Amino acid sequence: MKACGLVVEYNPFHNGHAYHIEQAKKESHAEVMVAVMSGNFLQRGEPAIYNKWTRTNEALKNGIDLVIELPFAFATQSADYFARGSIALLQALQVDSLCFGTDSKETVDYEQFARFHQENKALIEARFQQLKNNGMNYPQQMTAVYRELCEGSFFDFSSPNHILGMAYAKENQTYKTPMKLLPIKRQLADFHEATLNSSSRIASASAIRNELFKNSNHAQLKKVVPAQTFLDICFEPKNSWNAYFSLLKYKLITSSHEELATIYQMTEGIEYRLKDKIKASSDFESFVNSVKSKRFTHTRIQRLCTYILGNVTQAEINAVWAQPFIRILGFNQTGRSFLKERKNDTPYPFITNIAKANEKKAALDIKMGQIYQLSQKMPLEQDYYRKPIFLDTANQ
Repeated sequence: MKACGLVVEYNPFHNGHAYHIEQAKKESHAEVMVAVMSGNFLQRGEPAIYNKWTRTNEALKNGIDLVIELPFAFATQSADYFARGSIALLQALQVDSLCFGTDSKETVDYEQFARFHQENKALIEARFQQLKNNGMNYPQQMTAVYRELCEGSFFDFSSPNHILGMAYAKENQTYKTPMKLLPIKRQLADFHEATLNSSSRIASASAIRNELFKNSNHAQLKKVVPAQTFLDICFEPKNSWNAYFSLLKYKLITSSHEELATIYQMTEGIEYRLKDKIKASSDFESFVNSVKSKRFTHTRIQRLCTYILGNVTQAEINAVWAQPFIRILGFNQTGRSFLKERKNDTPYPFITNIAKANEKKAALDIKMGQIYQLSQKMPLEQDYYRKPIFLDTANQ
């Protein structure tokens, strides 16, 4: 079966995502749509507004045939690591093409960029190391390096989806048989757009989340999300960092600097600043804003807070990287047929439910799922006793 892959968060699923799937089907001519979806904690270091099972169901109701989970060790990471995990899963399933959204204002040949990067990796890395401690953050450093070494104004690392697109392209090019890349331009709503446009049926996930937390009347959201998402908005509990802030504060206050230094990506003595700033902080957003700097961006601090909340270590991350697996969250008949077709040719084991035989492999994801449950609004077990959602489209 010809397959097209999408790397997603669906936080929550909205009409822009439905457009992405529609265009992916059109451009790829694929028989099956495979979504690699982040679990309960997301790339920018945030808990998902709805749990991974709710979001899987939204995806299956809106054109996705198979949803597999991007493990926490890749999902809550910078673009390069996020892409490494996503592309590895799609390659393991022998997916033919990758369709992703881009917010670049220029027309970008991502495959050409990937070939350029692959051919000049040593030079790019050497120049990056020279700029590494010059006071710029990572996106600024990478923009400077690429613009210096290659002509093209599209080397702008300030656009989140463009950054991810370039990361997917670089990682994809490392494989013997790269997937065909199908970039799709974002429609109407910008990634950073924080408010709803009253005349548009497409809104950014940021604008939708802002509206959800700002107003108890969600009528305005009905036009920008599919029916299943609107049902979830009306009846499912929503989650945010505010539910975990007291736990984070407790962890920072009671941990020594030496203990905090063992947390994954705790570098440059940032633990001292974290412990100092938490004392006067009354909410998560003000805390992050008080800690961030030129070198430690808002997103980087949020990710670090997620690692602190989970007491995540480098050893735990390495264990997932060393033993890849495919965690299946949901599928329909088409997705099930695709899995049967690929099962014997896939180098990674499938996990359909957590049992003694595989709980060590998925230990970090299980732990982060249990932490996600600590929100009083999220009492449901996230991993044990949970089987993939099966959407029986034949009876619909």
